[in-house]
Amino acid sequence: MIAEGYIPPDDGPRDRRFASHETACVLNCGDHDAQLRITLYFADREPVGPYRLTVPARRTCHLRFNDLTDPEPVPHDSDYASVIESDVPVVVQHTRLDSRREALALLSTMAYPAQ
Repeated sequence: MIAEGYIPPDDGPRDRRFASHETACVLNCGDHDAQLRITLYFADREPVGPYRLTVPARRTCHLRFNDLTDPEPVPHDSDYASVIESDVPVVVQHTRLDSRREALALLSTMAYPAQ
């Protein structure tokens, strides 16, 4: 679970590497592909999801929430939280790059695990 999520308003065209974004960095060390389901929760509307993703065995995936589109794009300028469910054990780290100012800000934390 990641209780904190926020994608700043779109600040126009820029190099993708430096565009503001939220990322779930998923590590699957196991021998089987991980089938992930992501549900987003909001303060002012019903949850959205599941977003579905496969992380192959013995691989990592850095999933930008900005790139999620199905069942709908993740809104910008809106607080949200996410629950990531997997059918095999994985490690999830949350990272945000905020590029609204010249001095970039980076935040990173581990997701909260639950059974």
